[in-house]
Amino acid sequence: MLEELRIQNFAIIDRLELNFAPGFNVITGETGAGKSIIIDAVELLLGGKADASVVRAGADRAVVEGVFALSPTVQALALPILQREELLEGDSAAYLTLSREVRSNGRSTARVNGITTSQEVLREIGELLVDVHGQSEHLSLLNPRTHIDLLDRYADLMAMRTALAAVVERVNAVRREIKRLLADEAALQRRAEQLRYEVDEIDAAALQPGEEEELRAERTRMANSEQLATLTQEALLLLHGDDSAGDRLAAVDQLMQAAVLLQKLTAIDPRLKADYELADSLSAQAEELARSLRRYADAVEFTPERLDEVEERLELINRLRRRYGGTVEAVLAYAERARAELDSIEHSEERLAALRAEEEKLLRHIGELGEKISRVRTLFGQKLGERIVAELADLRMERARFEAAITQTPDPEGCYVGDRRLAFDATGIDRVEFMMSANPGEPLRPLAQVASGGETARIMLALKRVLAQADQTPTLIFDEIDQGIGGRVGSVVGEKLWMLSMHHQVMVVTHLAQLAGYGDRHYHVRKRIEGDRTATQVIPLEDEQQRIGELAEMLGAQGESGRLSALGILAQAQDYKRQILRHERD
Repeated sequence: MLEELRIQNFAIIDRLELNFAPGFNVITGETGAGKSIIIDAVELLLGGKADASVVRAGADRAVVEGVFALSPTVQALALPILQREELLEGDSAAYLTLSREVRSNGRSTARVNGITTSQEVLREIGELLVDVHGQSEHLSLLNPRTHIDLLDRYADLMAMRTALAAVVERVNAVRREIKRLLADEAALQRRAEQLRYEVDEIDAAALQPGEEEELRAERTRMANSEQLATLTQEALLLLHGDDSAGDRLAAVDQLMQAAVLLQKLTAIDPRLKADYELADSLSAQAEELARSLRRYADAVEFTPERLDEVEERLELINRLRRRYGGTVEAVLAYAERARAELDSIEHSEERLAALRAEEEKLLRHIGELGEKISRVRTLFGQKLGERIVAELADLRMERARFEAAITQTPDPEGCYVGDRRLAFDATGIDRVEFMMSANPGEPLRPLAQVASGGETARIMLALKRVLAQADQTPTLIFDEIDQGIGGRVGSVVGEKLWMLSMHHQVMVVTHLAQLAGYGDRHYHVRKRIEGDRTATQVIPLEDEQQRIGELAEMLGAQGESGRLSALGILAQAQDYKRQILRHERD
């Protein structure tokens, strides 16, 4: 939802900061005070067209900034866009800051989380956050692409659609492989020859994981064989000595003599037993070390032919790594992929026949699932139409008609539905568009062509009311919704808007006291004069007396009678809310 809105130097607004609440927010005030200008600022924030005329006279730029709190559902929709455009702050998208700056020369800048982006990206994100009545580009319900999702959520079809989408994804993969197999035969043959050469080259090398490290170690040993032999021999001399050492005892002999002496001492003083055992163990270990070094010394040798073999093997491995991957494992993995592709090419006719059979089976399965989904859509499309017509009747559009038009397109390559072949995608076999006639005698037309002004706002209200849980747009803003209706219908509209706010944040600009009385939070917009300049001021009406005074003024009633009328409007609204909430609890 929209939590904070900051506007600076926009039209007659010099500086404005608003904090909005969940639920039903109403904005009222005298004509020309700037109520609709606030909505215009929000539309600009959501990616609307920038115009230098919105910059306040005497200022060099206008700035609008909004802070939005995102529900988990909206986060899931926004996150791919934010990641794609590198607009994400940290790992969370729980809050989002949008801003728009328009300079006096007409140039504008859009930002998301303080990062500059394009107007198109801002609009793409804005469409997930807010529906504004007034400029149809922000009304998602006027976009036919959204209608099928709205109807399917209303009909609880999303699980069936997920199952269908998986089958469609598989048939598309099958078709891609068929297309590849049907590519130019000569190109396939050239590809097969290349793959065969590559597989033979890698197989002939008979690479082994870890082999390169072993070869490098062996090369190092052979390159240092003379030093290894010398050092080993010196260690052996120290351990075992030689005949030229004279009377000097080798280390092993000295340790053995020490052990013998300690054994004799132990016979006299048993407390030295542990020392004797340590000396005996050390002499045994020294003897074992000498034997091990002797074996190593016997194995150390330098063979030029073997060194050449190792160098050649390492060069071969390096050449294969450079050509097919950074490691021996990557080279072997490439060989497996190449072998599989080669097998596919060499057996393309058999593979093609199998793919054709699988495609046929999948197309029939898609047809079955698509037909089931279409039947449910048709049923719930009728129910949707009936409910919306009933809502419109409450809003003094008794003769309006509504239809969720469901159409299908023949396609010779499509799925099988009975004796027909129909176009399909991940949503099924249908195209859905909401159609409406606002007045008797007029044909059904797409929503965007039906009406304007307050009539369109009431149509949107009816749609939003019925689709409240299916429509995921968190914030709904209505302007001019009270055009052409009186107080009695205004109360009905107020009831419906408040009910709508149980699923969305709702904001309404209104002149009707009967409608405003249902607001959970009330903002009064007025003009103030500072020097020779006019500016807009917004005052939250925090207590009941302030609201009563504003409603009485909206009614045009003076004195005690006006206050009583305003109090009656608030009391009626409160009674209605209590009844609904009591019913919800029960």
